[in-house]
Amino acid sequence: MRMLQRTTAAVLALVASASLAAGCTIGKDETGAQVGAGSIKKIDALNGAQIRVSSKEFDEQLLLGQIALVALRAAGASPQDKTNITGSSNVRQALTSGAVDLYWEYTGTAWISYLNQTKPISDPQAQYEAVKQADTANGVTWWARSPANDTYALAGNPETLARTGVKTLSDYAALVKRDPAAASTCMGPEFKSRDDGFPGLAKTYGFTLPDPQVHLLNDAVVYPSIGKGDPCGFGSVASTDGRVAGQHLTVLEDDKHFFPTYNPAITIATSLAQKYPQLEQVFTQIAAKLDTATLTDLNKKVSVDGQKPATVASDWLKSAGFIS
Repeated sequence: MRMLQRTTAAVLALVASASLAAGCTIGKDETGAQVGAGSIKKIDALNGAQIRVSSKEFDEQLLLGQIALVALRAAGASPQDKTNITGSSNVRQALTSGAVDLYWEYTGTAWISYLNQTKPISDPQAQYEAVKQADTANGVTWWARSPANDTYALAGNPETLARTGVKTLSDYAALVKRDPAAASTCMGPEFKSRDDGFPGLAKTYGFTLPDPQVHLLNDAVVYPSIGKGDPCGFGSVASTDGRVAGQHLTVLEDDKHFFPTYNPAITIATSLAQKYPQLEQVFTQIAAKLDTATLTDLNKKVSVDGQKPATVASDWLKSAGFIS
């Protein structure tokens, strides 16, 4: 029996060795599935590189973090999973302090929250170029932006919108002034405090929502709370979040164009970007495929259908031909 086990093991080892030599198998993703070569080619200089990948704590960021991890494995690196850091400022600090190496950030977030600009740039490419240029002073390099726009928004459920007649943010502002109780709004902590969130929105549209009508909730709880209209019929959402459709919510039109463009892009420590310049093309091709419809659909698989971010990331990279 032991002889048979040794013989079998030897055969399996030879098969595995042959597959690796042929370049058919690169490694395993977080789900344990084999990751094969697709349009992402192995980069010799990355062999064994322990690149620390981070993300924020919400579903889209967890998904994007896993996309980066799988892509890096496919390119030959040995990335470390440092995802799921709570709060935008905390993950940004982790990058600028050298605690992590890269993560997907949003152009609008960086422009307003980190670079302390007060006026967003309406053209998405111009906004990206401005952020990219300004962040060089902070030792942060931006690689190609995705066309997806994960902008902040306010949304309402069908019953609330039908009862109040609200379709735009100007309508919402008028409702706040006319009947504050009818404008009861749920929101996450960042949206409530950030300049590109509720404070800036209220200033731009000229309203003040009384404190009793502001319901501070965990972001994940906001969506079902709006959906059932308890404790509020309006709330803060991310436009690419799959739960918007899952809860049958409608995003209010930003008729004064307050919210910046939030295109996700890889932000990476400049020293690492210079060390592995070949890696930029890996993420450039991935970013190009992540349009709003695609990212929203992937988010739905995680947030509504309950699939693991690692599974959704691997399945999409395979379907898009990046890996096999």
